[in-house]
Amino acid sequence: MKYLCLAYFNEKKFDTLPKPELDALVDACQRHDQALKNSGQLLLVGSLDASSASTSIRPQQGNPNVTDGPYAETKQQVGAFFIIEARDLNDAIRVASKHPAANLGEQVGWGIEVRPIAFFEQPG
Repeated sequence: MKYLCLAYFNEKKFDTLPKPELDALVDACQRHDQALKNSGQLLLVGSLDASSASTSIRPQQGNPNVTDGPYAETKQQVGAFFIIEARDLNDAIRVASKHPAANLGEQVGWGIEVRPIAFFEQPG
């Protein structure tokens, strides 16, 4: 089964990190992603640009309404995502728990949400 793992963080706190601390966190994520890729469980990974660069589309009177900025106003934003293959939810939690966002970065609000994917089609 496939699972979407959403990596959250607090952009404002993240932007105040000293460069060496930021570099260490990014390096830890890249090492983890490579190890997960090598295991065959990582299907897709991506980092997202700042939420200020986003555009939202919502229905308004039966038509799409486009606005600048994120869909939701929150303290934490989605900063990255990865899709994994796992036997079940417990296995997905075990895999996601190894990610640095589950172990480091508490000061910037890191965390991971694991959600089963009901339908998945690979581009091709």
